[in-house]
Amino acid sequence: MTGKVYLVGAGPGDHKLITLRAVELLQKADVVLYDRLVSKKIISLVPKKTEKIYVGRAVGDDTTHQDSTNNLMIKFAKSKKNVVRLKGGDPIIFGRGGEEAEFLKSNHIKYEIVPGITSGIGSATYAGIPLTHRKYASSVVFVTGHEDPEKKKESVKWKRLAKSVDTIVIMMGLSRIDVICKQLVSGGMSEKTPVAVIQNGTTPNQKTVIGNLSNIGKLVKQNKIIPPTNIIIGNVVELSKTIGWK
Repeated sequence: MTGKVYLVGAGPGDHKLITLRAVELLQKADVVLYDRLVSKKIISLVPKKTEKIYVGRAVGDDTTHQDSTNNLMIKFAKSKKNVVRLKGGDPIIFGRGGEEAEFLKSNHIKYEIVPGITSGIGSATYAGIPLTHRKYASSVVFVTGHEDPEKKKESVKWKRLAKSVDTIVIMMGLSRIDVICKQLVSGGMSEKTPVAVIQNGTTPNQKTVIGNLSNIGKLVKQNKIIPPTNIIIGNVVELSKTIGWK
Protein backbone atom coordinates (compact mmCIF):
# COMPACT_ATOMS: atom_id res chain seq x y z
CA MET A 1 0.00 0.00 0.00
CA THR A 2 1.13 3.53 -0.74
CA GLY A 3 -0.13 6.99 0.01
CA LYS A 4 -1.78 9.17 -2.59
CA VAL A 5 -0.60 12.28 -4.42
CA TYR A 6 -3.02 15.13 -5.12
CA LEU A 7 -2.05 17.51 -7.92
CA VAL A 8 -3.90 20.61 -6.76
CA GLY A 9 -4.45 24.03 -8.30
CA ALA A 10 -4.16 26.90 -5.81
CA GLY A 11 -5.81 29.47 -8.08
CA PRO A 12 -4.50 32.68 -9.66
CA GLY A 13 -3.26 34.63 -6.63
CA ASP A 14 -6.17 35.82 -4.51
CA HIS A 15 -6.28 33.25 -1.70
CA LYS A 16 -10.07 33.41 -1.61
CA LEU A 17 -10.26 31.93 -5.10
CA ILE A 18 -8.92 28.53 -4.01
CA THR A 19 -11.50 25.71 -4.23
CA LEU A 20 -13.18 24.03 -1.27
CA ARG A 21 -11.73 20.70 -2.42
CA ALA A 22 -8.22 22.14 -2.36
CA VAL A 23 -8.67 23.50 1.17
CA GLU A 24 -10.06 20.15 2.33
CA LEU A 25 -7.00 18.32 0.99
CA LEU A 26 -4.55 20.83 2.44
CA GLN A 27 -6.01 20.34 5.89
CA LYS A 28 -5.75 16.55 5.65
CA ALA A 29 -2.36 16.25 3.96
CA ASP A 30 0.72 14.74 5.55
CA VAL A 31 3.04 16.65 3.21
CA VAL A 32 2.55 19.73 1.01
CA LEU A 33 4.97 20.42 -1.86
CA TYR A 34 4.29 23.97 -3.04
CA ASP A 35 5.33 26.25 -5.89
CA ARG A 36 6.63 29.84 -5.83
CA LEU A 37 3.33 31.33 -7.02
CA VAL A 38 1.35 29.97 -4.06
CA SER A 39 0.60 32.80 -1.63
CA LYS A 40 1.56 32.83 2.04
CA LYS A 41 -2.12 33.14 2.95
CA ILE A 42 -2.84 29.83 1.24
CA ILE A 43 0.11 28.17 2.95
CA SER A 44 -1.30 29.45 6.26
CA LEU A 45 -4.31 27.19 5.68
CA VAL A 46 -2.04 24.16 6.11
CA PRO A 47 -1.95 22.79 9.70
CA LYS A 48 1.30 23.46 11.58
CA LYS A 49 1.91 19.74 12.05
CA THR A 50 1.94 19.15 8.28
CA GLU A 51 5.33 19.00 6.59
CA LYS A 52 5.68 21.83 4.07
CA ILE A 53 8.40 21.79 1.41
CA TYR A 54 9.05 24.57 -1.09
CA VAL A 55 9.75 23.17 -4.56
CA GLY A 56 9.29 26.35 -6.60
CA ARG A 57 11.00 26.46 -9.95
CA ALA A 58 12.14 29.80 -11.35
CA VAL A 59 12.47 30.65 -15.04
CA GLY A 60 15.79 29.30 -16.25
CA ASP A 61 16.13 26.47 -13.73
CA ASP A 62 17.31 23.26 -15.34
CA THR A 63 15.19 20.13 -15.72
CA THR A 64 16.86 18.38 -12.76
CA HIS A 65 14.69 20.57 -10.52
CA GLN A 66 11.59 18.72 -11.75
CA ASP A 67 13.34 15.39 -11.19
CA SER A 68 13.83 16.35 -7.54
CA THR A 69 10.13 17.16 -7.14
CA ASN A 70 9.15 13.89 -8.79
CA ASN A 71 11.41 11.95 -6.43
CA LEU A 72 9.90 13.67 -3.39
CA MET A 73 6.38 12.70 -4.48
CA ILE A 74 7.45 9.07 -4.86
CA LYS A 75 9.37 9.07 -1.59
CA PHE A 76 6.48 10.31 0.53
CA ALA A 77 3.81 8.29 -1.26
CA LYS A 78 5.78 5.09 -0.72
CA SER A 79 6.01 6.06 2.96
CA LYS A 80 2.19 5.80 3.00
CA LYS A 81 1.73 9.56 3.26
CA ASN A 82 -0.85 11.66 1.48
CA VAL A 83 0.88 14.35 -0.54
CA VAL A 84 -0.53 17.60 -1.91
CA ARG A 85 1.47 18.90 -4.83
CA LEU A 86 0.23 22.49 -4.75
CA LYS A 87 0.56 24.62 -7.88
CA GLY A 88 -0.36 28.20 -8.70
CA GLY A 89 -3.29 28.47 -11.09
CA ASP A 90 -4.44 25.18 -12.58
CA PRO A 91 -2.15 22.13 -12.48
CA ILE A 92 -2.63 21.16 -16.12
CA ILE A 93 -2.56 24.61 -17.75
CA PHE A 94 1.20 25.09 -18.20
CA GLY A 95 1.72 23.69 -14.72
CA ARG A 96 3.43 20.38 -15.54
CA GLY A 97 0.53 18.53 -13.95
CA GLY A 98 0.17 16.29 -16.98
CA GLU A 99 3.85 15.30 -16.88
CA GLU A 100 3.70 14.65 -13.15
CA ALA A 101 0.57 12.52 -13.53
CA GLU A 102 2.35 10.46 -16.19
CA PHE A 103 5.31 10.01 -13.84
CA LEU A 104 3.10 8.92 -10.95
CA LYS A 105 1.19 6.51 -13.20
CA SER A 106 4.40 4.91 -14.43
CA ASN A 107 5.49 4.39 -10.83
CA HIS A 108 2.15 2.89 -9.78
CA ILE A 109 1.31 5.72 -7.38
CA LYS A 110 -2.33 6.68 -6.81
CA TYR A 111 -3.14 10.27 -7.69
CA GLU A 112 -5.97 12.77 -8.18
CA ILE A 113 -5.97 16.02 -10.15
CA VAL A 114 -7.84 18.95 -8.61
CA PRO A 115 -8.45 21.90 -10.97
CA GLY A 116 -7.89 25.52 -10.03
CA ILE A 117 -8.64 28.87 -11.67
CA THR A 118 -5.82 29.49 -14.12
CA SER A 119 -4.12 32.88 -13.90
CA GLY A 120 -4.90 33.54 -17.55
CA ILE A 121 -8.61 33.66 -16.72
CA GLY A 122 -8.37 35.12 -13.22
CA SER A 123 -6.13 38.06 -14.10
CA ALA A 124 -8.22 38.98 -17.15
CA THR A 125 -11.42 38.89 -15.10
CA TYR A 126 -9.96 41.13 -12.39
CA ALA A 127 -8.82 43.56 -15.09
CA GLY A 128 -12.33 43.74 -16.54
CA ILE A 129 -11.42 41.86 -19.72
CA PRO A 130 -13.92 39.17 -20.80
CA LEU A 131 -11.92 36.69 -22.86
CA THR A 132 -15.02 35.96 -24.94
CA HIS A 133 -17.83 38.33 -25.83
CA ARG A 134 -20.68 37.93 -28.31
CA LYS A 135 -19.75 41.15 -30.13
CA TYR A 136 -15.97 40.92 -30.05
CA ALA A 137 -14.62 37.41 -29.51
CA SER A 138 -15.96 33.93 -30.22
CA SER A 139 -12.65 32.14 -29.70
CA VAL A 140 -9.77 32.23 -27.24
CA VAL A 141 -6.43 30.44 -27.11
CA PHE A 142 -3.99 29.97 -24.22
CA VAL A 143 -0.35 30.01 -25.26
CA THR A 144 2.91 29.72 -23.39
CA GLY A 145 5.48 32.41 -24.04
CA HIS A 146 8.27 30.00 -23.02
CA GLU A 147 8.32 26.56 -24.55
CA ASP A 148 10.37 23.58 -23.36
CA PRO A 149 14.02 24.55 -24.00
CA GLU A 150 14.74 20.96 -25.03
CA LYS A 151 12.45 21.26 -28.06
CA LYS A 152 14.32 21.46 -31.36
CA LYS A 153 11.99 24.22 -32.61
CA GLU A 154 9.01 26.22 -31.40
CA SER A 155 5.60 24.61 -31.86
CA VAL A 156 3.63 27.85 -31.37
CA LYS A 157 2.80 29.22 -34.81
CA TRP A 158 2.40 32.91 -33.97
CA LYS A 159 1.82 34.01 -37.56
CA ARG A 160 -1.00 31.50 -37.93
CA LEU A 161 -2.59 32.58 -34.66
CA ALA A 162 -2.74 36.14 -35.97
CA LYS A 163 -5.64 35.25 -38.27
CA SER A 164 -7.18 32.22 -36.59
CA VAL A 165 -8.36 33.35 -33.14
CA ASP A 166 -10.05 36.41 -31.59
CA THR A 167 -8.37 36.50 -28.15
CA ILE A 168 -4.85 35.34 -27.32
CA VAL A 169 -3.79 34.76 -23.71
CA ILE A 170 -0.03 34.45 -23.29
CA MET A 171 1.40 33.10 -20.06
CA MET A 172 5.05 33.54 -19.08
CA GLY A 173 5.83 35.61 -22.17
CA LEU A 174 6.94 38.98 -20.84
CA SER A 175 10.61 38.66 -21.84
CA ARG A 176 9.59 37.83 -25.43
CA ILE A 177 6.78 40.34 -25.84
CA ASP A 178 8.53 42.36 -28.56
CA VAL A 179 9.30 39.26 -30.63
CA ILE A 180 5.79 37.87 -30.21
CA CYS A 181 4.13 41.16 -31.21
CA LYS A 182 6.31 41.44 -34.33
CA GLN A 183 5.42 37.90 -35.38
CA LEU A 184 1.70 38.53 -34.92
CA VAL A 185 1.90 41.71 -37.02
CA SER A 186 3.91 39.81 -39.62
CA GLY A 187 1.10 37.24 -39.67
CA GLY A 188 -1.46 39.88 -40.56
CA MET A 189 -2.69 41.21 -37.23
CA SER A 190 -3.10 44.99 -37.10
CA GLU A 191 -0.50 46.96 -35.17
CA LYS A 192 -3.44 48.72 -33.48
CA THR A 193 -4.75 45.47 -31.94
CA PRO A 194 -5.23 46.15 -28.20
CA VAL A 195 -2.90 44.44 -25.73
CA ALA A 196 -3.06 44.25 -21.93
CA VAL A 197 -0.20 43.13 -19.71
CA ILE A 198 -1.33 42.21 -16.20
CA GLN A 199 1.20 41.88 -13.38
CA ASN A 200 0.39 40.01 -10.14
CA GLY A 201 -3.14 39.29 -11.32
CA THR A 202 -5.96 39.04 -8.71
CA THR A 203 -3.67 40.19 -5.88
CA PRO A 204 -3.66 43.56 -4.07
CA ASN A 205 -0.54 44.36 -6.14
CA GLN A 206 -2.23 43.84 -9.50
CA LYS A 207 -1.04 46.28 -12.14
CA THR A 208 -2.40 46.54 -15.69
CA VAL A 209 -0.81 48.29 -18.65
CA ILE A 210 -2.80 48.65 -21.88
CA GLY A 211 -1.48 49.49 -25.31
CA ASN A 212 -1.36 47.86 -28.72
CA LEU A 213 0.94 45.56 -30.68
CA SER A 214 3.10 48.47 -31.82
CA ASN A 215 3.77 50.08 -28.44
CA ILE A 216 3.15 47.58 -25.64
CA GLY A 217 6.83 46.60 -25.39
CA LYS A 218 7.77 50.22 -24.76
CA LEU A 219 4.93 50.71 -22.25
CA VAL A 220 5.99 47.61 -20.31
CA LYS A 221 9.49 49.03 -19.89
CA GLN A 222 8.20 52.51 -18.98
CA ASN A 223 5.93 51.08 -16.28
CA LYS A 224 8.62 48.68 -14.99
CA ILE A 225 6.41 45.62 -15.35
CA ILE A 226 8.00 42.40 -14.09
CA PRO A 227 6.84 38.75 -13.84
CA PRO A 228 4.54 37.13 -13.01
CA THR A 229 2.40 38.47 -15.83
CA ASN A 230 -0.29 37.48 -18.29
CA ILE A 231 -0.63 39.09 -21.72
CA ILE A 232 -4.07 39.47 -23.31
CA ILE A 233 -4.31 40.33 -27.02
CA GLY A 234 -7.54 41.13 -28.84
CA ASN A 235 -10.39 43.61 -29.14
CA VAL A 236 -11.87 42.47 -25.80
CA VAL A 237 -9.04 44.34 -24.09
CA GLU A 238 -10.86 47.60 -24.90
CA LEU A 239 -13.69 46.58 -22.58
CA SER A 240 -11.38 47.03 -19.59
CA LYS A 241 -11.97 50.79 -19.91
CA THR A 242 -15.70 50.37 -19.29
CA ILE A 243 -16.08 47.30 -17.07
CA GLY A 244 -12.76 47.20 -15.23
CA TRP A 245 -13.48 46.94 -11.52
CA LYS A 246 -10.12 46.51 -9.77
